[in-house]
Amino acid sequence: MWMICKKEWQQFFSSLTGYIAILLFLLLNGLFLFVFPDTSLLDFGYASLNGYFSLCPWILLFLVPTITMRSFAEEYKTGTFELLKTWPVTPAQIVWGKFLGALLVVFAALLPTIVYAISMQQLSAVGGIDAGSTIGSYIGLLLLGAVFTAVGICSSSFTNNTVVAFIAGAFICFFLYTGFEAISKLPVFKAGADYYIEMLGINFHYTSISRGVVDTRDLIYFAGVIVLFLFITQRNLVKR
Repeated sequence: MWMICKKEWQQFFSSLTGYIAILLFLLLNGLFLFVFPDTSLLDFGYASLNGYFSLCPWILLFLVPTITMRSFAEEYKTGTFELLKTWPVTPAQIVWGKFLGALLVVFAALLPTIVYAISMQQLSAVGGIDAGSTIGSYIGLLLLGAVFTAVGICSSSFTNNTVVAFIAGAFICFFLYTGFEAISKLPVFKAGADYYIEMLGINFHYTSISRGVVDTRDLIYFAGVIVLFLFITQRNLVKR
């Protein structure tokens, strides 16, 4: 499993595409948070990273499928999946190795953004940023990235076309993040079902953790979604 994880990491950074994807992610975050006047944190008048934690999931919607789209689709297309099946590993180990390798890349992209928190803390005249909320929000981002990675890996396992894998992964991530919240606002669900429908979406649990309170129910939700999509991926590999 760890050999596959290492292979995924090295494969992503074996070309300029990997570096460009992460650089674009950091560049977009920097532009929105410190340059564009409508979203600049410097114009808020107080030290807060709420704008970043609201914006980052939308950028991850495109970054993570970019990272995961080649996971299995490229293996199918080049024929190396047949070679992979001859390795002394189980389908579960292949899936988890791919998942952990891609997840490490996502974490590597998020790690430099800690500079934003340090910068806001240094620029703050009084009090500084809310440490509890910031830590909770980063935990939420890591869990969010893990769910998007599992979805992207699953989407890639169904096709040998990387573009299709990207589009499918991005769409499913978008629906899981905001789709249930949008459905819950339909008038037909105003009788009380709206709250439970909204709970099915990622944004509900991400927002909860971002308040600085890491609830066990939120952790179970994220873990359940990750395991579900990786299980679907594993079953798909077994069929192949």
